[in-house]
Amino acid sequence: MKTNEERMQDIRKYLESLDHIRPESIPNIDLYMDQVTTFMDEHLKDTKRYPEDKVLTKTMINNYAKNNLLPAPNKKKYSREHILLLIFIYYFKNLLSFHDIEQLFRPITEKHFNSSEGIPLEDIYREIFSQVEGDIDRIKEDITQKYLHAGKTFEDKGLQGDDLEYLRLFSWICELSFDVYLKKQIIEQIIDDLRETDPVNIKKKK
Repeated sequence: MKTNEERMQDIRKYLESLDHIRPESIPNIDLYMDQVTTFMDEHLKDTKRYPEDKVLTKTMINNYAKNNLLPAPNKKKYSREHILLLIFIYYFKNLLSFHDIEQLFRPITEKHFNSSEGIPLEDIYREIFSQVEGDIDRIKEDITQKYLHAGKTFEDKGLQGDDLEYLRLFSWICELSFDVYLKKQIIEQIIDDLRETDPVNIKKKK
């Protein structure tokens, strides 16, 4: 069995290997659905938990459109902007409900999707993902600090060997999980606030 230190080293290597889809890698031509799913799978395959997992399927795309997360394609073809939104959805869907993503996306799709006014969606994408490198460094430091803190737990319990190692691993996972839990609640609170002040929702209530 791996030691906790070996696990920490694996996590550091994983975080250092992460990258995002760069806009220049997205084709300049509109794509059919099969081409979109192939593109996404090729570029995000390293983020899958299991090899058999699917990054994106036709059913997923149809569900996103049905739930107003993704504008309809033009003559069954998807633009670069569709792909940019699909990338955002890929990261959000494991954290937020479709209802929350729809609320979060509405101002983006209304003002910046295929629009001649405002900032292009590609510029928004570039600005957000330009912060990734710094974010990864901060996340790495936070995970390391939680690991070191968990490594000091159960010091006075007279434990040793595999039992102590596992309880410290459990402690580390709990710290990471509590952090995710709180941040998810904060995100949901912000989106609920957006929903309460959204003119579209206010109009529906009248």
